[in-house]
Amino acid sequence: MYPFTLDRPATIADAAALSAAGATVLAGGQTLLASMKLRLSNPGHLADLAGIKELSGIKREGNAIVIGAMTRHRDVATSTDVQALIPALAELAAHIGDKQVRAMGTIGGSVANNDPAACYPSALLALGATVHTTQRKIAAADFFQGMFATALNAGELITAVAFPVPKRAAYMKFNQPASRFALVGVFVAQTGDGVRVAVTGAANGVFRHKGLEEALSKSFTAQAAAAVSIDATDLNHDIHASAAYRANLISVQTQRAVAKMLG
Repeated sequence: MYPFTLDRPATIADAAALSAAGATVLAGGQTLLASMKLRLSNPGHLADLAGIKELSGIKREGNAIVIGAMTRHRDVATSTDVQALIPALAELAAHIGDKQVRAMGTIGGSVANNDPAACYPSALLALGATVHTTQRKIAAADFFQGMFATALNAGELITAVAFPVPKRAAYMKFNQPASRFALVGVFVAQTGDGVRVAVTGAANGVFRHKGLEEALSKSFTAQAAAAVSIDATDLNHDIHASAAYRANLISVQTQRAVAKMLG
């Protein structure tokens, strides 16, 4: 690990000022600290957000659950509000990484990092969530912009994520055994705007699958999902799985999600 300077801002304004001045923001640190230990990252100046109380917590606002950016995965998983209103989101959080990752990792850190195999981005896209920042509110559809890329500007920090409560939803994840990231994860949600299907782990970033959405909007059955042909052309092909295998997993995991939602 290279030497670095560490600041612990007490307010969102102080953190934003440090970020604008060039400091790298430290949220849960589950990706950043690992890369620093391997000397793959040399930020030089860190701003640790852990001491900013208003960035943590879960509350209901109207028909949405609002989760503070520094809320730990474990707290999302065990929240009675999330379990009651969006149980699929609680279950998703309960299966991120291992116990240490869930105890330290944060929703804001995961969303800002936008790892192409992370779980939360699929929930944001499928549920039509809104990312709250120090500068604005960004719809999930506009936030994720490819591998590790987001709509955040320099110095702009995530403060919370607001999830509209769906009619019902389910997330099915096929783990990569070593990392416990999603080899393929599919989040299916029935919302006021129709059926939404978001896929993570299969390509260079999270995406919605229009073919599955259209089929399930006409007939919300596992059979309807199974009848959709999944194009493997733009899917990942690596040592873990071929593009064709990932295409098959998208179909299978969608079918399982639908079956789970139907009970």
